[in-house]
Amino acid sequence: MLATISRAATRRPLTVILVWLVMLLVGFGLGTGVFGRLVDSVPDVPGTESDRAAAYLDRVDTSGESITAVISGTTVSDPALRSQVGRAVADLRTVTGVASVPDPYTTRGLTAEDGRALVIPVTLKGDMKFKDEKKAVDTAADRIRQIDAPEVHVSGGPLLGQQMGGRAQEDVQRAELISLPVVLALLLVVFGGLRAAGLPLLIAVSGVAGAFLALFLFSQVTDISVYAIQITTMLGLGLAVDYALLMVVRFREERRHTDDVLDAVHRTVAGAGRTVLFSGLTVAVSLSGLLVFPSPFLRSMGLAVAAVVVVDMLAAVTLLPALLARFGARIAPAGSKGKAVAESGDAAAAPEGSPTGGSAEEGRVFARLARFASRRPLAVLAVLVPALLVVALPAAGMRIGIGDARQLPTDTEARQMYDTLEAHFPPGTGVSPVTVLVRPGAGPDTVPRIRALSDTSDARALPDGSTLVHLRPGGSVDGTAATDLVERVRDVRGNEPVEVTGVAARLVDFRSMLAERAPWAAATVLLGIFALLFAFTGSVLIPLRTIVTTLLSLGAALGAVVWVFQDGHLAGLLGADGLGSLSLTAPPLIIAIAFGLAMDYELFILARMRETWLRTGDEHDAVVTGLRRSGRVVSCAALLLAIVFGAFMTGGFSPILQIGLGLTLAVLIDATVVRMLLVPATMALLGKRAWWAPAALRRAHDRFGLSEEAPAPSPQLTRV
Repeated sequence: MLATISRAATRRPLTVILVWLVMLLVGFGLGTGVFGRLVDSVPDVPGTESDRAAAYLDRVDTSGESITAVISGTTVSDPALRSQVGRAVADLRTVTGVASVPDPYTTRGLTAEDGRALVIPVTLKGDMKFKDEKKAVDTAADRIRQIDAPEVHVSGGPLLGQQMGGRAQEDVQRAELISLPVVLALLLVVFGGLRAAGLPLLIAVSGVAGAFLALFLFSQVTDISVYAIQITTMLGLGLAVDYALLMVVRFREERRHTDDVLDAVHRTVAGAGRTVLFSGLTVAVSLSGLLVFPSPFLRSMGLAVAAVVVVDMLAAVTLLPALLARFGARIAPAGSKGKAVAESGDAAAAPEGSPTGGSAEEGRVFARLARFASRRPLAVLAVLVPALLVVALPAAGMRIGIGDARQLPTDTEARQMYDTLEAHFPPGTGVSPVTVLVRPGAGPDTVPRIRALSDTSDARALPDGSTLVHLRPGGSVDGTAATDLVERVRDVRGNEPVEVTGVAARLVDFRSMLAERAPWAAATVLLGIFALLFAFTGSVLIPLRTIVTTLLSLGAALGAVVWVFQDGHLAGLLGADGLGSLSLTAPPLIIAIAFGLAMDYELFILARMRETWLRTGDEHDAVVTGLRRSGRVVSCAALLLAIVFGAFMTGGFSPILQIGLGLTLAVLIDATVVRMLLVPATMALLGKRAWWAPAALRRAHDRFGLSEEAPAPSPQLTRV
């Protein structure tokens, strides 16, 4: 299969390059249209009580969403400001799509007690089309911003989604501007030449274009979260660099054995391409666990990120071979002094341990690590396993929440509005209420009984005879007080036709969904990973060992994220606050993506170990040589990926910071502590048993497993 792909790509390289160029142009042209289609509704879960009640209210309640403006920085009783606000309120009431705008000077609670701030809530009409709602929101916001005051902030409702989408686009652009030059500089150091260094970057750009295009296509059939842009772009960029790095490194090695560029390309795809193929599949399988959850957000993220992984994988095994076939003669082989074989006529062979053309000593460092861990496996395990478990301990107390504007950087309008409300109004002002729908047929004491659960509540009748009760909790929108209030309403309603919705209720239902589906998601991923690793290695013990060691690095990364962002340790250094919980988006995505990335590096190492094992049958030599020949590639790939993730942490959006830190730590821990020490230690303990499989499974692997290998190198160099 891979041989067929490489021949097709190298037979007409210019055609393949042209096809990918068109895709790149379409991705950066049409694909960027996704920025205008992003939504911020993450915790919705179809079929839950909160979702059913919200859908019912959309049909029967004539009022729609609302946006909020906060005017501050001056005395609100100033006659000039009062006149401006009065005219603005009158104008807002005439905007098409606006249902109501109360006068902040005559409505209780809309003017701060200190007289330095006021709130203008704007309620929209219900059942509006998206375009009409957006026009109404933009018109209302523009009119409010015309008020001449020191500070005018407008956000909330659909406007918040627009602001977050705009921020997502800015963060992506900033991250690309930071990461791409740094990645190129490091690739220049690794390869020692611009041609070889430029190829991974070109594949990475193609991966980003593919990410945008995939997201745009998915946005036509489902909602795409504001988080999707950063996540898919960072992963698409990082994996593309990883795959291209592995392929170019292997190509330079193959060039030591032959002057025939096409033969070197075919051998590269047959060898490293097999690893890329399995790596892409394992990452995709790791993300398939997200499809088990009924949450549209998690499902759309799983589909979108899996699509990006497939794009990167296809680019690595089609576009890169075409580029190598066309320009590979100008790329120096490993171990050369920077001149290609065609230029120098000398296929200088690098030492076995120098996969990227570095010195033999660099390869020996990884060989020494492998020998050290192999000779003292119990000591290595006794030190590292408890250490990783200690770092993972905070994850046991992990809490998830929806979060509020504190997740945003302080220079965003939504965060500034939140801070102004906190400074001038009582705690809880602006917090979304717990919404209780009391349907017709409920007992006469139902509404009073529910309203008694909160010190601050209101109720109004709906056209269908239902009653809508708003209970205002203390604290944050997703804090313990809010979620406890949801539980209390559901406890006291008995058999009455009462349903609870609102932000806190959605969080409660989302947590229940995660607890119910998480075991199924884990089983799906672990079984899929086990099957793929068995197909790759022909062993049943290596997949089990891989899963256990990967869970250790994943637990440590998640524990560190909890310690920083939930508990607040060192969060300020990253421009964030300790929020008392993690964003509900972070843990599922960290677990799914980090698990896939860990498999990525595992496969890089196992591929080399397996090649040596099949050639020599010596399990000790397989471990040492495998790590010696792959260690530098894995280290460089992990460093480059960490740089990409780190660049996306410059935006200051807390959920992305959490995901970025979690993935960065997971990659670095896995590529160093786990792959360089735990892997050789555990392989040494297993010995020859590491490659064992029952006879029936061995026969199945011989028949169905993907075992395509590069042909043995010719003993004679073919001159061109």
